[in-house]
Amino acid sequence: MKRNGLYLMLAVATSVAIVSCNGLKKMDKLKEELGADSTPDPLEVHGDSIDLKITGKFPEKYFAKKVYAESTPVLVYEGGETAFKMKAFQGEKAVGNGDVIPYKTGKSFSYESTIGYKPAMDNSTLQLRIYGKQGSKEATFDPMVIGTGVITTPYLMKNDDKTLGCTDKFIPFVEKKQEAIVNFDYNSSALKPAELKQADITDLGKFIDSCSRNPKLVITSIVIESYASPEGELMLNDGLAQERAEAGKKVLADIIKKMKLTNVTIENVTLTPKGEDWDGFSQAMTSSNIEDRNIILNVLQMTKDFQQREKEIKNISKTYTEIQKVIFPALRRATIRVNYKEMGYTDQELLAIGTSNPSSLKYEELMKAASLTDNLDQKVSIYKAAVAKSDADYRASTNLGNVYYMQNKMADAEQAWSKAYSLKKTAETSNNMGVATRIKGDRKGALTYLNEAGSAPETNYNKGLIDIQNGNYSAAISKFGSYKTFNTALAKVLNKDNSGASSDLDASKDSSGLADYLRAIIAARSNESSAVVNNLKSAVQKDAALGAKAKKDLEFRNFKDAMNF
Repeated sequence: MKRNGLYLMLAVATSVAIVSCNGLKKMDKLKEELGADSTPDPLEVHGDSIDLKITGKFPEKYFAKKVYAESTPVLVYEGGETAFKMKAFQGEKAVGNGDVIPYKTGKSFSYESTIGYKPAMDNSTLQLRIYGKQGSKEATFDPMVIGTGVITTPYLMKNDDKTLGCTDKFIPFVEKKQEAIVNFDYNSSALKPAELKQADITDLGKFIDSCSRNPKLVITSIVIESYASPEGELMLNDGLAQERAEAGKKVLADIIKKMKLTNVTIENVTLTPKGEDWDGFSQAMTSSNIEDRNIILNVLQMTKDFQQREKEIKNISKTYTEIQKVIFPALRRATIRVNYKEMGYTDQELLAIGTSNPSSLKYEELMKAASLTDNLDQKVSIYKAAVAKSDADYRASTNLGNVYYMQNKMADAEQAWSKAYSLKKTAETSNNMGVATRIKGDRKGALTYLNEAGSAPETNYNKGLIDIQNGNYSAAISKFGSYKTFNTALAKVLNKDNSGASSDLDASKDSSGLADYLRAIIAARSNESSAVVNNLKSAVQKDAALGAKAKKDLEFRNFKDAMNF
């Protein structure tokens, strides 16, 4: 607005000249000496405000000593007007509170003022209104038009706030085990016929057989753990445990052969001989009614050497005899353990039930089912069922709100997010409340939520949107991180990085009419006429309303003649 700034200072100087009886011809002759410069040109919205700045210098012997003058820029639009602050100048002997301009030396000046933006200001004119006096003489001059309209490119920002969702805790299987125990006599690994007829042995075979017919039961491993009771020599007991493991393996082999099992093989069985079972001994003593059990347990705690333990326990002769009868027999064993997974619903089953009878599923099953479909209406139905569960937590309401947001149902989204936030304050619930609050227009409240949410990339992106709205474009770019979107491109345009903006738009894959419109703005700011026209034509083909906008948009003020769409 260099020329307009010149008009401002010229107008002030003209008022001074007239009041002080200086001739207009002289002022016109000296007007280039003012060196006035005003920015921006045209005016621009910046954080919901319009800034105006003018700088220059009054030359030597220019401002009459007794002159006082007031200059006020005013933005005039349909239905109203808004004045920038008034700037007063006066000579060395004038009465007033203006900026004193020495007659002999002159003086540099600067002018800055800000007004709040209103939508009506888009179609406006900037006038300069002058009032001057010298002594009893006063003069008010006709307004001078020094600018037209306001650039509102920051308001192209899209509402593409990033929400945070919650994952399900669905476990597709439960790890379980089926066991059978084979007990042995003292210092023996011989199998006893009575042991092989025990119910747990029979049940183990039946279970393995059932796994072959039930796809929900998946055997993962078979392990035989074997032990010796902690009596006798340690080396002998280690060997005895190994022999008992082999005996347990033979029992399992007989079961496989007798029942003709085909879903397991004896070659895949793992033998794990453990030696003396001191842990089992300690547990059995703890739960027993043996009179001296506390003394025995103290020996186990204080004595780490196994041989010394046994010696000290044997010294309690009466108790040791009871231990041999009550405790040791159960420790002489081999445990055949079948580890397996009990599988839950498959993804296909979950989705089928979730869409047909969601109330029959458990909470985590519903959370998982909702994640398996891209159909937003199905997601809503399933998440609603999850929210209704008695054990529902914040996650279902969070995700339900996210789906509503994707459906552009902001009232429903905010309601769901508010419930989630009331259940628990987390990064997800705080972030999403920040989204709802910003979209409603409360940036300060939104930032409170977002700061509470932390610094996830999505949350920082949302903070960047607020920075754009507040006119802090470099901060927005910093917060956007690695995102490449329409809004990251917009921030770079506003920060005068046309190349970066163009790169971000291309990377965003945004093919909307508004994206083409922004490409046209980048071209206009780069003075690329053909690119302006081509991108505007593409934008208007996708969104006809952008044609009327472009013809009024001062971003394209230098390309009006080329706009033939």
